[in-house]
Amino acid sequence: MVDVSEKKVSARTAIASGKVVFPKAVFETLAAQDFLGHKGSIIQTAVIAGIQAVKKTAELIPLCHQLGLSKIQIDITPEDKTLQIRCLVKCKEQTGVEMEALTGVSVSALTIYDMCKALSHDIKISEIQLEQKTGGQHDFKR
Repeated sequence: MVDVSEKKVSARTAIASGKVVFPKAVFETLAAQDFLGHKGSIIQTAVIAGIQAVKKTAELIPLCHQLGLSKIQIDITPEDKTLQIRCLVKCKEQTGVEMEALTGVSVSALTIYDMCKALSHDIKISEIQLEQKTGGQHDFKR
């Protein structure tokens, strides 16, 4: 792991996004059912899975620091054959939360895929990316 002991504690935020793209007929079926599948609420389950993943990032990615997180917010919204995923993570630490936000989006997307794969395997997870980060030496905004 990188030594961050000399860095100052500061407010850090990261926002990541991604999407799950469905075949048109599958998306229309899910939308007509309010995104409820045989396993339950697809969106709510994906939100919970993403939050759990954010909290476990340091266990999943070997060289990530364990962080005391102060906020995790995952929003999943239907839009034109896709479920758009956005994950905001905040903390006051010596290192940033980009990996946590990206992990939240990734696991949310995988959960959606898992809950919908019985309807079609032609579901695509795409465009997982960092949108913004603040705090530390360099801010970033896509």
